[in-house]
Amino acid sequence: QVHVVESGGGLVQAGGSLRLSCAASGRFFSVNAMGWYRQAPGKQRDLVASITAGGDTNYSDSVKGRFTITKDGAKNAVYLQMNSLKPEDTSIYYCAADIEQGIWNTVGRFWGQGTQVTVSS
Repeated sequence: QVHVVESGGGLVQAGGSLRLSCAASGRFFSVNAMGWYRQAPGKQRDLVASITAGGDTNYSDSVKGRFTITKDGAKNAVYLQMNSLKPEDTSIYYCAADIEQGIWNTVGRFWGQGTQVTVSS
């Protein structure tokens, strides 16, 4: 019943910008945190940035100073503003949401389908 959908990927030149969007919908008690991960071919899925319901943020060292994560709690949405993009940022970006749901308000990790970001040199 929980759906996480992201969008905003595309093809940009190095130095350009993209803004990714993600929203969680369905029946749940609360969203505790949301974040962005990325997975390139042959690589594991790694954290890019995350934000808690209280607004605490965490960034991968590789994107710190270039990417900014924000949220809209009213919309259960999270955004990733990506500036000064580099070819090594090329990856599929996945939105993740930590959500409390069900009669016991159990916490689960829910994933979006992914959106492709390609940065050309």
